[in-house]
Amino acid sequence: MEYKDYYKILGVSKSASQDEIKKAYRKLALKYHPDKNPGDKTAEAKFKEANEANEVLGDTEKRRRYDELGSNWNAYQQHGGTGGFDWGKYQQQGGQTFYSDFGDLGGSFGGGGGFSDFFEAFFGGGFGGSKQQKGKRVIKGQDLEAELPITLEDAYKGAEKIFDVNGQKIKLKIKKGVNDGQMLKLAGKGNPGQGGANGDLLIRIRIENHPIYKRIEDDLYMDLPVDVVTAVLGGKTDVSTLKGRIKVSIPAETPNGKTLRLSGMGMPKYGKENQHGDLYAKIELETPKNLSAEEIKLYKQLAELKKH
Repeated sequence: MEYKDYYKILGVSKSASQDEIKKAYRKLALKYHPDKNPGDKTAEAKFKEANEANEVLGDTEKRRRYDELGSNWNAYQQHGGTGGFDWGKYQQQGGQTFYSDFGDLGGSFGGGGGFSDFFEAFFGGGFGGSKQQKGKRVIKGQDLEAELPITLEDAYKGAEKIFDVNGQKIKLKIKKGVNDGQMLKLAGKGNPGQGGANGDLLIRIRIENHPIYKRIEDDLYMDLPVDVVTAVLGGKTDVSTLKGRIKVSIPAETPNGKTLRLSGMGMPKYGKENQHGDLYAKIELETPKNLSAEEIKLYKQLAELKKH
């Protein structure tokens, strides 16, 4: 029986992370999927191989047993591929479940997953004289991914969104403080499985750019226009926050570019009740325009005083 090098099939190293394995599998599955290669037997074979490799390497426990088997493969060959090799050390005991995250393979291959003899022997006990009964193959439904754009206000206050996926109305409750790029999972809302559980629906949150605020983690940053007189003499100015308008004290002789920290006026911290980041307001001095004759006269007097 031919040994299957699943790492080579996926084009990854033996030290590859689970994320690297997942990405490699999806790339091959998309490239060789039967829907994209109708009637192409070579593509079909490569698709089957990629799926089989992902079945093993994509599961931490299966991968561990496969790596252990690989280091002892010579012992199996020395026994001529027969009963002297202890398959029980590597096989899953009792009933088994095989999962795929690429959808219903039965429709593509006439009802079967098309796994190799190596795979069946490795997980099903089909070789080495084992009396173990093969378990029923179950294929999990394909996970679906979608992107959901929301406003910064939605992320601040929390929101409830209703959208359509494959003709199914989905209601998603978004908690306060959700982050841009955060992935939310709706279990069982993906594609139906083949005798197994439905896949999941993975929603990636995309927060739209805001005209006033820039968000960095839980903090917000903004420019705060302040007139020259207030900056020189000190006073109060209005500041728009996502919580509402507030009055902020401007110290006398505040220079242009100074940043004021407004504690607790930033974004809610995700999953932490009543905790917020801060709002940083950068002073942006406004040059006075359309001055009256009296105002010009006063500025000239000020200029004369500054000369002495």
